[in-house]
Amino acid sequence: MAVIYLLLLSLFCRHSLADPLWKYCNQNTKTSGGGDSVSTNIGHLLSQVVEKTERDSFATTSYGQGESRVYGLGQCRGDVNNSDCSSCIENAAKQIRLLCPIQTDARVRYEYCFLRYSKENFFGKLDTSIGLLYANVENVTDPDSFNKALGALFDRIDSKAIKLKNQGFGKGETKLSPFETLYGLVQCTRDLSPLACAQCLAIALENFVGFCSDKKGCQVIYSSCYVRYELYPFFFPLESQMSKTDNLQKLIH
Repeated sequence: MAVIYLLLLSLFCRHSLADPLWKYCNQNTKTSGGGDSVSTNIGHLLSQVVEKTERDSFATTSYGQGESRVYGLGQCRGDVNNSDCSSCIENAAKQIRLLCPIQTDARVRYEYCFLRYSKENFFGKLDTSIGLLYANVENVTDPDSFNKALGALFDRIDSKAIKLKNQGFGKGETKLSPFETLYGLVQCTRDLSPLACAQCLAIALENFVGFCSDKKGCQVIYSSCYVRYELYPFFFPLESQMSKTDNLQKLIH
């Protein structure tokens, strides 16, 4: 599949928790409306995904039979608590039907959770065909030392994520100076094998060398994995803070 890149410059302060970081509505997959069997099955599916994700922070399930069967996945970020997970996945289930009202292949990622459904069984399959990149427009002052620290940090947290016990999640931080700390986080969807998770993270991290090169912050969002680094704390138990800088945004189709 060809990958087409679109570069956008936007005034971007970090999204509020109510706003999606990324949405994808596959325009080639459409139902005939609210009354057809596929649309009805999607509604039932989302109820099951929400219920199961609230229990375990992750769920894969399907609903329906034959041509009307649909598959769904829900996952919360590995560091958020049960309350934040529940709020996020419930909101995602409501918003995804508003954002993609007639599409049978839809995906939405929020700060704390990810939700996806499709008529195709995508469970366990690595998917980096589409995604979104965010990069801070400001560059670091010492790229050589910064990139060395960045590489070492992600080597460490990637190795955490691909261990079965960590369920595709890794986070960490490293001191750049007495006054500056670099924070990083990675997560794969838990249906992936360790090998597929490692492959997804490797593809995502390649963007650090290109689009995110020397930037103060970057997020790479795919359906199968998510990577991010910042020069401010953004994951728990550290208190989230607002980014007050502009960002670059890049869509991948």
